[in-house]
Amino acid sequence: MENLIETIVKPLVDFPDDVKIAVEEDNHRIIYKLSVDNRDIGKVIGKQGRVAKAIRTVVYAHAHATEKNKKVFLEITE
Repeated sequence: MENLIETIVKPLVDFPDDVKIAVEEDNHRIIYKLSVDNRDIGKVIGKQGRVAKAIRTVVYAHAHATEKNKKVFLEITE
C-alpha cells in the first residue's frame, strides 16, 4: 500500500524525497500517515480537497480489495 501511495503522490510534488509514509495498525484499522514538505501540502490537497479525495478514493478501493476485515484511513500532514 505504501508503494501505491508513493506512486500517486511523488509525481505531484516538487520535493519527492520528502514524501514519507508511516503506518499505524491495530486489530480493526490501518492508518497511513502521509507526510510531505510543507511547500507541497497544497499540491497534495488540491483545490477544495479534490486531489486528496481522489488519492483517498484510489487507496480505499485498493484497501477494500486487499484488507477485508480492517478499516483503512489516509491522513495527510506536513
